[in-house]
Amino acid sequence: MRVALAQLEIEGGHVKANRQRAEDAVETAADRGADVVALPEIFNVGYFAFDTYQRHAESLSGPTLSRMSDLAAEHGVGILAGSIVEDLAATDSETPAEEGLANTSVFFDRDGHRRAVYRKHHLFGYESAEADLLVPGESLGLAEFEGTTIGMTTCYDLRFPELYRDIAEAGATVVFVPSAWPYPRVEHWQVLPRARAIENQSFVVTVNGAGSFEDATLLGRSTVYDPWGTPLASTGDEPDLVVADVDTDQVNRVREEFPAWHDRRR
Repeated sequence: MRVALAQLEIEGGHVKANRQRAEDAVETAADRGADVVALPEIFNVGYFAFDTYQRHAESLSGPTLSRMSDLAAEHGVGILAGSIVEDLAATDSETPAEEGLANTSVFFDRDGHRRAVYRKHHLFGYESAEADLLVPGESLGLAEFEGTTIGMTTCYDLRFPELYRDIAEAGATVVFVPSAWPYPRVEHWQVLPRARAIENQSFVVTVNGAGSFEDATLLGRSTVYDPWGTPLASTGDEPDLVVADVDTDQVNRVREEFPAWHDRRR
């Protein structure tokens, strides 16, 4: 499976320009033979543009995700639509709350069909308005894509290893992590996903944004880690698109060669 990480420049509150950059990235990734294109966290609004969340919140059928669905079908690629600010009240009855906003990721298949919805479980509270503005999700993000079970998490979730073990035990061999990870926590951004890959013996794919907000600068460094924790492809801190081939059969080979799961005690 060829994955493309679209490390987009994101401008706070500039939805039209941000969405256009995402559309261009999907087209470029498709031209480069990608099977799945992953976008960053809240790529259309900008994670740190908290004062615009309410104004730009959408339903699952809103303009951003509808456009991503159309692009998936147009280019014949799977799209992990990073995340958006979802207006739960405007969506359908399957939402975990009757009202409020959520940090929501959606996976579309090559036909543009919605295959999974994931609402960020762990909301960042440290000097961030996210925990005050949004409500957490409850369900695992799992999507079946051409014989591979894909897991979905978001940014701060990386600090909670039990979520990744639950995803691995549910059968996921590739876990995507759309993020808006800022400076100065470079070491955390590199160590945590690598640890999640090693301890679960699965691929972990992080896709971060690029660009500066009033009080934060995203550090980029989107990376694909294999089940040994080895980086297969990575970016710097500028806008970029990186493509990597993920051999999902490697997960079974690694788990057979080094069967650490069999040694667990509960």
